[in-house]
Amino acid sequence: MPVFPTAPGRLDVVEAHHLFREATAVLLDVRESEEWQAGHIPGARHLPLSRLAAGAKAPGAPAGSRLVLICRSGKRSQEAVRLLRERGTDAVDVTGGMKEWVRRGLPVQDAAGAAGTVI
Repeated sequence: MPVFPTAPGRLDVVEAHHLFREATAVLLDVRESEEWQAGHIPGARHLPLSRLAAGAKAPGAPAGSRLVLICRSGKRSQEAVRLLRERGTDAVDVTGGMKEWVRRGLPVQDAAGAAGTVI
């Protein structure tokens, strides 16, 4: 596994994409449903921060993989990581979020599987 220079508990989009592509990360999008439907990372899971804050359980990451959280810009994913860690679940977030993911030209699809947008 590569060494990540980003701050502890945070990954940049290139690092997150690498882990996800190599199937060593579960990518969890914590944006709201309207945002998810407009554009999300193909293969990512969805659990809005509002539901997580209300007590919903996050999906576990298989042994040897990481739970990586993403939102639009990074603020909500940081809050979600804090909540999960308080509950004993190890997780990291993606700096720059979906805005940076799109800026880097990484794949995004809408609810119908067509090219998506980040709102």
